[in-house]
Amino acid sequence: MSRKVGPWTVKSERTVFENPWIAIEDQAVTRPDGSDGEYGVVRFKNIAVGVLPVSESGDVWLVGQHRFPHDAYSWELPEGGGPVGVDALESAKRELAEETGLTARQWRPFLSCDLSNSVTDERAACFLAWDLEEGEAAPEPSESLTIKRVKFATLLDMVMNGDISDSLTILMTLKAHLLALRGRVPTPISDHLKAEGAR
Repeated sequence: MSRKVGPWTVKSERTVFENPWIAIEDQAVTRPDGSDGEYGVVRFKNIAVGVLPVSESGDVWLVGQHRFPHDAYSWELPEGGGPVGVDALESAKRELAEETGLTARQWRPFLSCDLSNSVTDERAACFLAWDLEEGEAAPEPSESLTIKRVKFATLLDMVMNGDISDSLTILMTLKAHLLALRGRVPTPISDHLKAEGAR
């Protein structure tokens, strides 16, 4: 049975690959111009989460790891995922503790986005975290992580200089900076996020 997706008509669909994290669908479609076509969609089983943890002295935590798809090392803010249907904040708290050992008493959502909306349905929810307490990291067995603590101004420089390519880290950094300049982040961290010393 066919169904409409905006100006597209899906005539048939089948799952061609599936694992615990994604399912890949192959869909026979009628395009908006009326011609027949094919559309592949990656369905994510997790919501991506990201955290920008800010200390009272303006430090943030970066996580370094090798990223398999690009065969490249990447510096990123703490990120991960949580199952669809689970509160994204709870997933973010878990990821922050696992990757950095940090817990935070204060949290605020500040960014939601679609990460690659032409071929995936992956969505992200990101949070500011402050009033931090340090502890021991407990990464998953598949993760080999390096933790680096830098000033937010340094992170902003890294983003602007192209030293960071991870999209979620770039988005979180730039939005937090802009919100701070507009007076829309909590007072305890607003001055740090303005990053007046950044180049």
